[in-house]
Amino acid sequence: LAQAHFGIKGARVAKFSAVVVTMGKAGQARNVVKTFGKTKRSGLVKAGEKKPQAPAKLKKGVEPGSVLILLAGRFRGKRVVFLKQLESGLLLVTGPYAVNGVPLRRVNQRFCIATSTKVDLKGANCDAISDAYFAREAKKKSKKDESSFFAAEAGKAGGASEEKKAGQKKMDEAVVKGLDSDVKAYLKARFSLSAKMYPHELKF
Repeated sequence: LAQAHFGIKGARVAKFSAVVVTMGKAGQARNVVKTFGKTKRSGLVKAGEKKPQAPAKLKKGVEPGSVLILLAGRFRGKRVVFLKQLESGLLLVTGPYAVNGVPLRRVNQRFCIATSTKVDLKGANCDAISDAYFAREAKKKSKKDESSFFAAEAGKAGGASEEKKAGQKKMDEAVVKGLDSDVKAYLKARFSLSAKMYPHELKF
């Protein structure tokens, strides 16, 4: 009957489909029911919790007292002194400010070039400086009028607080003590590339 109705090819298709149906749980027709939620995995992080990140390892040649060259940001091209690595993984650096105008800053080591020049940091103590030192103070929002607007502008123009200025001055005094006149001149000079100067051929 299959040959008469479908022809020879139709009969072959009908036979093949019958075989697939009778195969049961095998091949493409296999259907396995899976259940979820019965197994416990201790390694999974619960929703709303953040896994603490380990600070990145320091690049080769980056040690406390090393002179770094900044490649990005407001002070790109400036040479700075590396003090320590903070808990966030960022590097704490200073110009010092009294030498080249770079204050205490946090920088990412991706945007730094380590040099072979090193500075003596025996008198410098930066244990009290952490990521909280650079946190911005939360200010309450209020209705703006003329007097409050100009007061806010005056506050912005004030810059760093007196406490930070005192900390910067104290840190500069300790770092500048270990600097020779040649190193001071080196820190003041801005790094730049001129014609036929290739970074991969330079030795820092």
